Amino acid sequence: MSQTEVSGMKAPLVPLATLIGRELRSEKVEKPYLKYGQAAVAKKGEDCFLIKTDCQRTHSNPSTSFSVFAIFDGHNGISAAIFAKENLLANVLSAIPQGISRDEWLHALPRALVAGFVKTDIEFQQKGETSGTTVTFVVIDGWTVTVASVGDSRCILDTQGGVVSLLTVDHRLEENEEERARVTASGGEVGRLNVFGGSEVGPLRCWPGGLCLSRSIGDTDVGEFIVPIPHVKQVKLSNAGGRLIIASDGIWDALSSDLAAKSCRGLPAELAAKLVVKEALRSRGLKDDTTCLVVDIIPSDHPVLPPTPMKKQNILASLIFGKKTRNSVNKRNKLSSVGVVEELFEEGSAMLAERLGKDSTLDANSGLFRCAVCQVDQPPVEGLSVNSGPFFSPASKPWEGLFLCAKCRNKKDAMEGKRLSTPTVIL
Repeated sequence: MSQTEVSGMKAPLVPLATLIGRELRSEKVEKPYLKYGQAAVAKKGEDCFLIKTDCQRTHSNPSTSFSVFAIFDGHNGISAAIFAKENLLANVLSAIPQGISRDEWLHALPRALVAGFVKTDIEFQQKGETSGTTVTFVVIDGWTVTVASVGDSRCILDTQGGVVSLLTVDHRLEENEEERARVTASGGEVGRLNVFGGSEVGPLRCWPGGLCLSRSIGDTDVGEFIVPIPHVKQVKLSNAGGRLIIASDGIWDALSSDLAAKSCRGLPAELAAKLVVKEALRSRGLKDDTTCLVVDIIPSDHPVLPPTPMKKQNILASLIFGKKTRNSVNKRNKLSSVGVVEELFEEGSAMLAERLGKDSTLDANSGLFRCAVCQVDQPPVEGLSVNSGPFFSPASKPWEGLFLCAKCRNKKDAMEGKRLSTPTVIL
């Protein structure tokens, strides 16, 4: 076959504007529509929440939009909750490389959430305040939902199959044996409150400080074995959609996940949030701040979330989540079946090096390294590699592994009990 004949068989070139238009129309059709509602009743006034539906992966590009919903349940004051609400999102986004595709952005998000949580905790410590906060932080991009959490606020997913799935892990010392072992191994003590006469009362707490939680942001007076490293779970919904219920422990102390989901099925999100709060108060009374966000993720051509069919949960229970994996590359190419949720990522380790990986962050142009937590560029003599020894000698071997600046490396060692866990306030 001649070159002329081959050339004649090639498809005609498509203008760039046409390709972009096709991509935008495709994203518009695929992207779900969000409806949400919020309700809260305060007892101590230490809960905060964040609703931000106009976030963009690429500045001034509406087609790259995503949404964030979060609850911050403060204790010992509200300052940590307010600080996390105002700073956490920016700290997470600063840890994601610019100019990457959507799939790459979603793949980088779990690690960026870890870095953002730790950076926010370090920054709050510098304020010298002693309050703390739980965080349940939800990022929704299309049909993909990513949840990062510390503490005992919770996010559940109610799918059209009628199966309720927990997207968070409660970090309560009373119920989490693995966290109790980690805290004691890092230098903390776990026990109940002693009263006069030697009897022990109440839930298990960490001492010093008496906190019932093993993970939070803030709590500088307790000890750095109370870590801000979140459990992260990322799932992809089918185009049947689903409902998220994000709430502080004022809800979950009164209602089970199944009961909370069942109590508001078939109702619009605005009314559903109010009904969940009302049901919790009816069951237990107002014993704590009670905050609830309900988010419906539905196809854009459906005005409301379709009613959940009345089916036995055990029929579809085995279909809901597949095997956990840290490598989501292969699973991202699979399509979700109707009513089935595909798990893309889950990790809950409290070891910072495990969560941030081993990638080198050297800028070849400047010769500077970027700290994986605080995202500040520094020469290697001012920081340490996670995988290197206590001293770095440029002449001995090239820099290896993830870079942490001296301040963030100090934080890492404190969380792992490798130095005295006494909070240091930097003025």
